[in-house]
Amino acid sequence: MKCEDVSKQLIPYLDRRMNSAERSQVENHMGACAACRKRAEEFRALWTVLDEVPAIEPSFGFDARLRARVAAEPRPRWFSWLMPQPRLALAMAMLLAFSVWMAKIPAVDSTAVARAQDFEAIKDLGVLENYDVLTKFDALSELPTATPDTDAPQQDQSNPDDGGGS
Repeated sequence: MKCEDVSKQLIPYLDRRMNSAERSQVENHMGACAACRKRAEEFRALWTVLDEVPAIEPSFGFDARLRARVAAEPRPRWFSWLMPQPRLALAMAMLLAFSVWMAKIPAVDSTAVARAQDFEAIKDLGVLENYDVLTKFDALSELPTATPDTDAPQQDQSNPDDGGGS
């Protein structure tokens, strides 16, 4: 037998509630194990001290007074289970508030993404105000065409500022 098994069977052994086969196994183990024998002696010493303590008898009529107090307690009514407990009421109020709050949060959908992209397109509105003008504007077509002209006076090759010439 192991010490764990003996510690579980020690109280029935000391109370003499064990059968003779189990009792002999416990006695054989305690003969070989000093720790279990010491534990059994400590239990016996404790029980002798407890046996010396006088038993306290309840006063006369204690049982009747106790039964009267139990009978005087208010009985719960049949509808008391409908009455909410404070913690339950608080939890339900918080759940309701959370549900309302979550319902007001807009859901992210493709239309919201499209609106965001549209906003990105029009955030530079100052440039886009003249979009039609800019799309039809051809900068090269507005320049005067330069044709080599023989009628144009020839520029003098010598520049008076360069210090050269005659």
